[in-house]
Amino acid sequence: MALSVVILAAGKGTRMRSHLPKVLHPIAGCSMLEHVINTAKALNPHKIVVVAGHGIEQVKDQLRETPVTIVEQAEQLGTGHAVDQALPVIEDGDQVLVLYGDVPLIKASTLNDLIESQPSSGIGLLTVKLNNPMGYGRIIRNERNEVTQIVEQKDANEEQLKVNEVNTGILCADAKSLKGWLSNIDNNNAQGEYYLTDCIAMAAQGAGVKACHPTSEIEVEGVNSRVQLAQLERRYQEAKAQELLEQGVTLLDPARLDIRGELKCASDVLIDVNVIIEGTVTIETGASIGANVILKNCSIGADTVIKPNSMIEDSIIGKQCSVGPFARIRPGTTLEDEAFIGNFVETKKTVLGKGSKASHLAYLGDAKIGQGVNVGAGVITCNYDGVNKFVTTIEDGAFIGSDSQLVAPVTVGRNATVGAGTTVTKDIPAEDLCISRIPQKLISGWQRPVKETIKSNKKEEKQ
Repeated sequence: MALSVVILAAGKGTRMRSHLPKVLHPIAGCSMLEHVINTAKALNPHKIVVVAGHGIEQVKDQLRETPVTIVEQAEQLGTGHAVDQALPVIEDGDQVLVLYGDVPLIKASTLNDLIESQPSSGIGLLTVKLNNPMGYGRIIRNERNEVTQIVEQKDANEEQLKVNEVNTGILCADAKSLKGWLSNIDNNNAQGEYYLTDCIAMAAQGAGVKACHPTSEIEVEGVNSRVQLAQLERRYQEAKAQELLEQGVTLLDPARLDIRGELKCASDVLIDVNVIIEGTVTIETGASIGANVILKNCSIGADTVIKPNSMIEDSIIGKQCSVGPFARIRPGTTLEDEAFIGNFVETKKTVLGKGSKASHLAYLGDAKIGQGVNVGAGVITCNYDGVNKFVTTIEDGAFIGSDSQLVAPVTVGRNATVGAGTTVTKDIPAEDLCISRIPQKLISGWQRPVKETIKSNKKEEKQ
């Protein structure tokens, strides 16, 4: 039986107090809806259908490159009505899994268990027991412990309100049966809505309902306000930190790490406070990441030290390198093994060869730098003429003196030396020394300019 996933994402999210649809608000740098879609993809479904309503154009814009079918729920008349909008694009023979765009942390493993638990022609239902079930629909069971119905909070009597097993809203059923049940529900309830949960009582009378449970409450927590969004963000980050600790990573403060992408981290890595991970990041064994570092779509080699307040993006850092503090490594940079980048150095689309150094206050853009090169303080590769970018090549063993400018396209030959304060506009042969500054002059008796004093107007006033 093919699997179709329906994701309900039509709510306005009034309590978010935002022009952005609720499901597009981010957890760990990714919208809640995208989290749910990514989890659904892991199940290899035949089709993913997103039911959108408020802000549907914004939803379409964010998902324009995502292979999903978007259908509109023009009026928000309840969860049953929402699922009903999706069913016309789903084959009768499909198994339907219903998810929610504001429940972002559900795990694929939990959903697989739910799918496998579904009785033939019945409903597989995900439930959870809560210490405080306030606000949730209660799971009602008979004397044989079978699920017979779900009663919403506003419709529950005093006895039913004591039940702490609640509905998560997540369920699976075959499409044909679901279509039949939905055609028979009504809106005769406190909310005046068509509840998807009313299908449970119908299934319980014949095909049966099988309940299963998530591994933790965090999987099924939803978001209705920015307070809940912030709480879920922290829960997510706590879980990621726990995973890293169990893998042998040292976190100097697990509460001050933000993973907004995918981190592949070897054991014996040390991560200091306030580090932010974005995109896909790989850190090899023995590496050390300093405080306030931002890593985005990059790899950090074994035993490399990234010092505090550095930013690395779309770059490859080799083994036993040193970067920072306050370094900015921009896209397209490769630091080969044992390279050294110091404070206030910026690189872009540059290769820095093995053992080469740029210790401080330099800009290296569109540069190919060989092995064992020393780049002095204040060096700039002038790679841009206002229209086009050009490459600077510095061959093995070259020495670039402080405060030099290399005007690309230009090549500094092997073991060549550029004297401090030089502007290089032509290629320098191997082993040569290049100096462009004028000879030093001494001027005796030179008077330094002084600030002129403002004359008093008192004399004029007396006159």
